[in-house]
Amino acid sequence: MKWRANRYELIEVSKGQRPADLFIQGGTVVNVYSGELLPQNVAVYKDRIAYVGESCAMVGENTRVIDAAGQFVCPGFIEVHAHPWVIYNPVSLAAQSVSTGTTTIVNDNLFFYLHMGAQGFKRMVEDLRELPGNQLWLARLVSQAEFIGERDWFNHADLRMLLDMEEVVGTAEVTRWPLLYEGDPFLIETIEYAKKRGKLSDGHTAGCSYEKLNAIAASGISACHEAITAQETLDRLRLGLWTNLRNSSLRPDLEELIKAITEGKVDTHRLLMTTDGPHPAFILEEGFVNGLVRKAVRLGLPPVQAIQLVTVNAATFLRLDEEIGGIAPSRRADIIILPDLEQIEPSLVISGGETVFEGGSLQKELPHIDWSRYRIGRCLEVEKSVLANPDIYRFPHPNPDVPVPVIGFRSTVITKGMETTLPSKDGYADIAGKDGLLHVALIDRFGKWRTNGLIEGFADKLEGMASTYNTPTDLLAIGKNPEAMARAAASVHEMGGGIAIVQDGKLALEIPLPVGGMMTDHTSFAQAVNYQNELLAALKRLGYPFHDILYTLLFLTCDFLPGLRIVPLGVYDVKSHSVLRPPVPLQG
Repeated sequence: MKWRANRYELIEVSKGQRPADLFIQGGTVVNVYSGELLPQNVAVYKDRIAYVGESCAMVGENTRVIDAAGQFVCPGFIEVHAHPWVIYNPVSLAAQSVSTGTTTIVNDNLFFYLHMGAQGFKRMVEDLRELPGNQLWLARLVSQAEFIGERDWFNHADLRMLLDMEEVVGTAEVTRWPLLYEGDPFLIETIEYAKKRGKLSDGHTAGCSYEKLNAIAASGISACHEAITAQETLDRLRLGLWTNLRNSSLRPDLEELIKAITEGKVDTHRLLMTTDGPHPAFILEEGFVNGLVRKAVRLGLPPVQAIQLVTVNAATFLRLDEEIGGIAPSRRADIIILPDLEQIEPSLVISGGETVFEGGSLQKELPHIDWSRYRIGRCLEVEKSVLANPDIYRFPHPNPDVPVPVIGFRSTVITKGMETTLPSKDGYADIAGKDGLLHVALIDRFGKWRTNGLIEGFADKLEGMASTYNTPTDLLAIGKNPEAMARAAASVHEMGGGIAIVQDGKLALEIPLPVGGMMTDHTSFAQAVNYQNELLAALKRLGYPFHDILYTLLFLTCDFLPGLRIVPLGVYDVKSHSVLRPPVPLQG
């Protein structure tokens, strides 16, 4: 991290020979290094902390003095595993999160890299330096759904260039962890490169047994956020993995995971906490990292211990503990002032020595980002006229005697493969007499192929929906009526990416997501919340039975969770690694 203050200046301020720019007096410092609460003053010069103690000698005529009497002076929180593309974008997420005390976010770059390539992503990262807080990144090594040409897109040269960037602190989670278990050479070599550069390798091991975790740890993975029980937390800790206690919109597991501490009395110095990319409304209602701390305290964790998990522990994991994560001389001045250690709602937030939140409002102007400057081509390259053909959304089924596979939803993201027999009409499956059965189609955004399938248990009354919000960011269409699906697809095309619903012959909902087909370009976090709430409410009225529609759309089109999926390779059985229905050319 680049400094504005130099060490000579910090030494002079600490001795009272140079005035501080900022002086916080009368508060109680949360010392995450010793685990103590200490009545101390804090002096800041430029972007760094210069002094922590009882002296006031560095207060000068132009020093801004902040009275923190009766409040707690705490290091800024760190989110080590963020996905800044859940309808919100990095700008709106940064504004919302810094307002709640998170001064460092470590972001996943997946969809930016897919749509921008290495050079476009690099330019974006450089422009985002103007955001409040530290914006750090993890670089994906593979996608969440295999596609033809994937290994060319994720290549050694581009990834090593990204790993050489200061803001990129390591490699991101490999959701398809069996690749690591099998010792995929490209992944292992890239992880080795990251480690030689002094950087971490994040992990994802959902459903991985203890025995298999040994191989994953041996592959060089540094951490995992996929424990869903206290025992799984212990399994990961015992194998040397930094272990994230997750509480998110999809997996609100903290109440179970924290038992490893409150009941198991496990040592916490290699434990972290994460929100793992929750949907916008969850952040608004539950908070961001401050919400994790608040919940952990309510579940029995001492406040200082809970704060350590998201400050000094997180900084140590990131290999940045001499830069961020605590209140001590030479650390970056990322400081929050908390009225109490129960609600964890900051009254003031300082990032890099600048006051960025005070009096209930953001104090730093957000940069204008021209997202089109980074992307490669349009969100949908396929022509709108092609998407107008209802037949591309129908399930080809010339032989009614042959059973067809059905993707059956069993929870928000878990599916089960089923079979059914259906009549055939004009060479396509006739689902008119099958309650709950819907067409689903994944259409290549470049117009080369389409995968057709059938789903059950999604939203029984839905006539037509289309969305670029999905794992491969192709066009996902779902519905009972192919004509309605085609009209929804046309709407998404006109918006340049997004989500549309057609119901009762009318366009019922449009959500423009022009940034990679996944994100609004709006700087207002409230806009992302409104979009998500509107989408969930609309689909609930049409029979959607679950709680997190955004992750339903994401994980229906990925290839690492159990059940049947619809992915670029076809209708795919994850457990057997087999393609049940391959894609066909989009036209012809």
